[in-house]
Amino acid sequence: MKKRARRRVEKAQQDGASDADYPKLAEMVSGQVHIKDQPPLIFHMDVQREEGFRAFVEKALADYRDTLPEDRRALLDRYRLVDLAIKVVGIGSVGRYCAIGLFMSSSNQPLFLQFKQAVTSVLEPYAGKSLHGHSGQRVVMGQRLMQSSSDIFLGWVTGLEGREIYVRQLRDTKVKPLVETFNRGVLETYGKVCGWALARAHGRASHPWLVSGYLGTSDVFDKAMGDFAVAYADQTERDHAALKTAVRAGTIRIHVEEDR
Repeated sequence: MKKRARRRVEKAQQDGASDADYPKLAEMVSGQVHIKDQPPLIFHMDVQREEGFRAFVEKALADYRDTLPEDRRALLDRYRLVDLAIKVVGIGSVGRYCAIGLFMSSSNQPLFLQFKQAVTSVLEPYAGKSLHGHSGQRVVMGQRLMQSSSDIFLGWVTGLEGREIYVRQLRDTKVKPLVETFNRGVLETYGKVCGWALARAHGRASHPWLVSGYLGTSDVFDKAMGDFAVAYADQTERDHAALKTAVRAGTIRIHVEEDR
């Protein structure tokens, strides 16, 4: 398992994430680099043709730049924006605004940044209002607090129609675990690794002794989390069954993405 994981990491490190995305997402039009329209998943906005849009984008990029540490600003300054398009997001952010920007350096090295809408946390009614009035800032500061090393271009900005946005690289050389190939032993190991990462994040973001004291020495919390996981899995199956029923009834239209 370690050898297989190491090979996947080495393969992901061979090319930068933006380099890998570039041939799939970009094309040359009249000698200019553009993001390739791939409706309904990737498309350009009508508003991009309106007067003043470019000036708004430049101002927003300057505001985003101010949220980066000084050393990251110097790196970002090597790139210039060449195109912007809407990109339909996955299940975790369905219905929210998401755009991708293609930036190029003077040596024609690509950089794709993703601009994702953030909204008020669902925990606020129970845990109180966030310390940050901007939802994008809340997301960024939370990630910086929990992660030992966050995306180097992680920042925030206010976008069109006042949307609160956080910014990151489109893909930051991530390696997706192939959970569907795991046997029981590998799945248990993966669960332990996820638990370790979660515990470390809580340790960075809070006081470890308070968390430890709250959990105590019994297995009450462990069993509660197990019960929650089983209930969540059952609910997911019910939701998916309801979705398929709605599709068959024509209530919901779907788009099946073809393998590329």
